[in-house]
Amino acid sequence: ADVTTARERAKYMGIMGSVFGLSSILGPLLGGWFTDGPGWRWGLWLNVPIGIIALVAIAVLLKLPARERGKVSVDWLGSIFMAIATTAFVLAVTWGGNEYEWASPMIIGLIITTLVAAIVFVFVEKRAVDPLVPMGLFSNRNFVLTAVAGIGVGLFMMGTIAYMPTYLQMVHGLNPTQAGLMLIPMMIGLIGTSTVVGNIVSKTGKYKWYPFIGMLIMVLALVLLSTLTPSASLALIGLYFFVFGFGLGCAMQILVLIVQNSFPITMVGTATGSNNFFRQIGGAVGSALIGGLFISNLQDRFTENVPAAVASMGEEGAQYASAMSDFSGASNLTPHLVESLPQALREAIQLSYNDALTPIFLALTPIAVVAAILLFFIREDHLKETHE
Repeated sequence: ADVTTARERAKYMGIMGSVFGLSSILGPLLGGWFTDGPGWRWGLWLNVPIGIIALVAIAVLLKLPARERGKVSVDWLGSIFMAIATTAFVLAVTWGGNEYEWASPMIIGLIITTLVAAIVFVFVEKRAVDPLVPMGLFSNRNFVLTAVAGIGVGLFMMGTIAYMPTYLQMVHGLNPTQAGLMLIPMMIGLIGTSTVVGNIVSKTGKYKWYPFIGMLIMVLALVLLSTLTPSASLALIGLYFFVFGFGLGCAMQILVLIVQNSFPITMVGTATGSNNFFRQIGGAVGSALIGGLFISNLQDRFTENVPAAVASMGEEGAQYASAMSDFSGASNLTPHLVESLPQALREAIQLSYNDALTPIFLALTPIAVVAAILLFFIREDHLKETHE
């Protein structure tokens, strides 16, 4: 926003969206390669040289225009209450139905903490000299609509990327590296669409319909993912991933551009940061929510399918009965171990994993539909062609 106009910014943000998509796919891919090879800890060590390179690049290459720097009053109190509300909310979603019952004192306490901290945060921000999240942002229709849609984008994207590699390993017998490679079609769809849409927006100045269409495509992708079965081919799964990435590429970066174009340059940083915050909350909640539902469903499906498979094996199944008599047996299963099991038992486990995850994608579809409806009401303002 400091170095180029909103009109020109669209094509650069398309490229930035492509880099984000590439990184999101390279993470699981490299993580799988390290797990297969030198060990998963190297997936963490890798961040050290990358971080150093990034710091050096910023110090040497980042050139920002000189601006008068006003006195900044750090909103410590707002930061504290935002942290409390966010942490309590994510923990409630993560633990609810898994570590604790939803009606347990712990979960109820976390929900109450979230609500109280959020209310106090709003009061603090209204009185802060330099608020972390100015409440005036929420008087802008485009900001509110894109923030809510951003929560959905984060939820769908991170929830899918977090659990599909595990699904591919357990249901289709892929190793971690192969499971990471299966996300490449999603990356291709995201990179291609993000770059092309960014250039089109820069040339035409029109952007209203891309996020709306992108969200509708994500609705289609979620429906397609919900139809997957253990017998589905990897080519078909890759096609569904491509559709998902295509929709994501249409929407993700344009939502940020809409926010930036809705405020003066002095507010762009705050508006962008706030919008990204909501998307990150969506990602955290998506990973936690889908994970919680997945584990809960898996317990039911495992209990339903595996004992019947063991019983159908007769005497051969007796040796597996004790290990598979309850869900605790599934928590120790690995793709390699599943592949070594007799066919009837292996198919029962694969079916359990499939039926535990795929219905969740269909359950997410109404959220995507609501997000698409909200984006329909985006007001298309003229893309600014100056820095002011």
